[in-house]
Amino acid sequence: MMKILYAGTPDFAVRPLQALIEAGFDVVGVITQTDKPQGRKNILTPPPVKVAALALSLPVVQFEKIKTEISALQTFQADVLVTCAYGQILSQEVLDVFPKGVWNIHAGLLPKYRGASPIQSSILAGERETGVCIMKTELGLDCGDILQIARTEIGLEETYGELSDRLSAIAAEAIVQAVGTIKEGNFTLQKQATFGVGVVKKIDKEQAKMDFSQSAKELVDLVRAFNPAPVAYATLEGVKINVYRAKIGEMQEEYATAKLGEIVCDSPKKGLLVRCGDGVVKLTELQPAGGKKMDAAAFLNGRKAQKGQVFVW
Repeated sequence: MMKILYAGTPDFAVRPLQALIEAGFDVVGVITQTDKPQGRKNILTPPPVKVAALALSLPVVQFEKIKTEISALQTFQADVLVTCAYGQILSQEVLDVFPKGVWNIHAGLLPKYRGASPIQSSILAGERETGVCIMKTELGLDCGDILQIARTEIGLEETYGELSDRLSAIAAEAIVQAVGTIKEGNFTLQKQATFGVGVVKKIDKEQAKMDFSQSAKELVDLVRAFNPAPVAYATLEGVKINVYRAKIGEMQEEYATAKLGEIVCDSPKKGLLVRCGDGVVKLTELQPAGGKKMDAAAFLNGRKAQKGQVFVW
């Protein structure tokens, strides 16, 4: 039986691991990142993949640097390494350990969305389609030949968290099919296009700042891309306001002279409308600093925002 070693770290990588086990494949071990302090109290917390692997009674190793652990990798005697949002760059020495190759689950369409943030970047760019690519790992960033692509539409109101969950389920199904194909050994790889290549970097919190000179659609896409993290925000009357959901608002002639970022409607029934680059954006779920998430009606009923006030960024 073909032996598989699995490397992954966040929640996204849990379902594919579980699916491989449920499908009866021989997963001989799991590699994940080291435990990290989290939360205000900096409690040392294991990665979600470690928790899942231990629940499945799988051996778990956590390398500071996988590049220096060639001997440890060889002890698993695995034929294949499957990686999914593992978080470390592999060396040629690592790739050479696995006779049937190293295969990566990438949550974005290639070659346009190579890199660290394909899901969020696809939403930010206003894409209507994304997918999961199963690719053979080579030296270089997400540049390997593709074994399989599973495409899916992006919902108009779908958030990063919602799309990530859905893509994780798609990835689980795709990797089971892909590993079956690899095991049989009868497949043809597709080279990535040499045009339309893009690299998306790790998301920075500063990117989540709402700039009301942008169009309503750009602002809505930004809010979707950063829900649940790092969360879109702007400042109102010196208070940081997180925005979890927004829609394109209906522009009225009376709003035309308002400043960018100015609240032009504060009606709990009509909603919280803010002037932006090409019209108005409707903020529908918000959270003031130190407060709870609430819908716009509750936010306005609490007098946390009023017509004429201006969001700054």
